[in-house]
Amino acid sequence: MPDLRDGKVRLHLPSGFEYRSFHDNDGPPITLDDGTVLPGRHDGMAAFRGPDGKVWLIRNHEVNGSAINGAFGPGTPYDSSALGGTTTTLVDGEGNVYDSFTSLNGTQMNCMGGRMPWGSWITCEETINGPDVFDDFTRGVAPPTTYIQNARLTQPHGFIFEVPAGGQSNRQPIRSAGRFAHEAVAYDPVGNVLYLTEDNFGFPSGFYRYMPPNNPMVDGHLADGGSLQMLAVVGTPNANLAAAQPAGATYEVTWVDIPDPFPGADGHFPTADGLPTFTNDEAIRWVGDQGRDQGAAYFSRIEGCVYDDGVVYFCCTQGGGPAETSLGPIGDGYGNGTGQIWAYRTAEQVLELVFESPGVSSLDLPDNVAIRSGRGALVLCEDGPGDNYLRGLTTDGQIFDIALNRLRRNATNVPRFGEEFAGATFSPRGATLYVNIQASDGITFAIWGPWAALGV
Repeated sequence: MPDLRDGKVRLHLPSGFEYRSFHDNDGPPITLDDGTVLPGRHDGMAAFRGPDGKVWLIRNHEVNGSAINGAFGPGTPYDSSALGGTTTTLVDGEGNVYDSFTSLNGTQMNCMGGRMPWGSWITCEETINGPDVFDDFTRGVAPPTTYIQNARLTQPHGFIFEVPAGGQSNRQPIRSAGRFAHEAVAYDPVGNVLYLTEDNFGFPSGFYRYMPPNNPMVDGHLADGGSLQMLAVVGTPNANLAAAQPAGATYEVTWVDIPDPFPGADGHFPTADGLPTFTNDEAIRWVGDQGRDQGAAYFSRIEGCVYDDGVVYFCCTQGGGPAETSLGPIGDGYGNGTGQIWAYRTAEQVLELVFESPGVSSLDLPDNVAIRSGRGALVLCEDGPGDNYLRGLTTDGQIFDIALNRLRRNATNVPRFGEEFAGATFSPRGATLYVNIQASDGITFAIWGPWAALGV
């Protein structure tokens, strides 16, 4: 099926659907309207109502590492040496671009986040890097006390930040929502609760909730200074929900307090003689261990989450399969399955397993999740090593295909079929699905067609 941008085939879609790509980094650098050279690693994303029937897209760039004064974009970044952040683009329903600019810079590893009903995107840093912590596992075989990348950073990372639709972030972290490997967030307007997921790759992950000190539906922004809690299963301390579960497994849950959601007075771990005292592995477990010491449940790599009508759906990317034999670090990621989808019913405080993948041909490492309608299927982004799909999950637990990645290098025609889908989000009226391929040479798609006929 040809891309309406240039006629090349980049996706396979069901009959009746069309698409156009934009902000394709596989070619000459793309310069945004504010002079920013577009970063890569297009990841989490949300769509908001814009002017004249158009749509504001806020998009994460999951870039790790550091460089002296290397933050992209104009203005004053949160950390002048951190390379991640968000860009905002004004588009129509067929992927035509009208405006684009940097909306947050100086953050790191901006993975997923969540669309807030008051008109903001909450972006999440999937890291705890900073000048107070030794380098992370992306240094390859470096020993745990290597201090090269993080020595250049000027601020602690591992927080969430707010970005208003069509505007600029204030570039201030919401520290009380925790310093850990944040992945995604979903807001319950009935309970005034922000639910947060953790993708702690080599260790057990937790499911959290943040109770803000304000009502953002009234104030128009999320305030710092609230309280953080972590999910536990009633009657089963440290329930191992990362392991294979019975079909339809259901658990009554409770919540344990996280007494210290961030270290110190300003989010910094202690240092000595100008060097960190925490390895990255120690720091990345610091918040979660507080909950697990009180019986919080173990999950495998919780990634995307979305709220719909009293239910928070979330993906455990490597959930299912045999239990791990230790609490980590696990080199190939904590969890031995190919994916779980959970539903947390907020009013009843009940957690239910919606789907557990029986193998890669059904669902291979689900990452981000989106929903168009409460009556429709969930849209799941795969992050597997082989062919990657956008999959649908029906309300009665059936998996079906929506899109297949058939991206190739523009210059060489080399396949890029193993690169993951990310950031799926529907336009406010539900007519268009916007989604990224998360890679160094990132690309964004607008997809439209008969969604209702697919059951989405």
